[in-house]
Amino acid sequence: MTYLDYQATTPLAPEALAAMLPLLANNFANPHSAHAQGRAAKAAVEVARDDVAGLLPVGGKVSFTSGATEALNWAIKGTSGGIVTLATEHAAVLDTVAAEARKGRDVTVLPVGPEGLVDLAAARAAIKPGIGLVAAMLVNNEIGVIQPVEELARLAHAAGALFLCDAVQGYGRVRMPEGCDLIAVSAHKIHGPKGIGALWIRDGVTLEPLMHGGGQEPAGRSGTLSPALCAGFGAAAKLAKQRFGVDHAHAEQLFRAALNRIAGDWILNGSRDDRYPGNLNLRHDGLDVARLISELRDIAFSAGSACASGSGRPSHVLEAIGLSAAEARASIRIGYGRYTSEDELIHAIDRIVAAARLQSRAA
Repeated sequence: MTYLDYQATTPLAPEALAAMLPLLANNFANPHSAHAQGRAAKAAVEVARDDVAGLLPVGGKVSFTSGATEALNWAIKGTSGGIVTLATEHAAVLDTVAAEARKGRDVTVLPVGPEGLVDLAAARAAIKPGIGLVAAMLVNNEIGVIQPVEELARLAHAAGALFLCDAVQGYGRVRMPEGCDLIAVSAHKIHGPKGIGALWIRDGVTLEPLMHGGGQEPAGRSGTLSPALCAGFGAAAKLAKQRFGVDHAHAEQLFRAALNRIAGDWILNGSRDDRYPGNLNLRHDGLDVARLISELRDIAFSAGSACASGSGRPSHVLEAIGLSAAEARASIRIGYGRYTSEDELIHAIDRIVAAARLQSRAA
């Protein structure tokens, strides 16, 4: 199997697994207990917290969550005032914002241009006094486009609003932007375990709790933590920080090699320049993507966001950049990274191109 779906999840790093195993096998204590075993478990959690924070700005605290979806829900529901966000955000943002709108909060969803980038003039007009929260994704999960997050954060602060960054796809892959008040991240996008994420909260920012209970985490998040998941997240974050330059250079090399291999009848969706290079979102007019995936079962790639697959609806991200429903359905996403070799990527690209060509000839 050739795995090319890094935006959906990444392979677990051996270092992350090694950090988790002792806590799974031996130290099963509750990290919120006061006895010696509990304190040992808590110590492992705090080491992990520091490692996760090592990839984030200074001047804030990391609260562990069950994943980025919880972190984003907490950040949005824990604030007040109007909300401004983008049409290409993840469903965890857009659906939560829609739920808040039904409760009476004023919501503005900004459009993006053909390359997937927000219109800053429209953002300036929308982000005005009375807005409480501006939410924008750093790296888009479907098309890899990098938004001008620092400029959006400046506009938010000028209006007296907080700025929330969904950094799930960018954390550990690109430089974290300045000016954020809230940052949501996830372990399994950086070769850590599934089932754990975090919300970074700038010092001085307070949130209403999403879940009520023991309030074990900073800023009041309730629930018993898994020391093993925390340790895996921390080890993955520490490794991502150590390998940051190497991993990014590798993704850039794979991006160049893949684009050079793609035939001229494939079109890159989203900006070529303002994007994370570990993402290729491509379309081929008339392509039957479901058939392509079925024919190439030993290559794991995506028809779009894993979170929306199977819905039968065209990608809202691709529609937001102006693609028709047919064009959106004729698009695929190829994601790669640390453990992808250039040879296996090129071999997979060649097979995808060949299968698409056969479809065209049969049409």
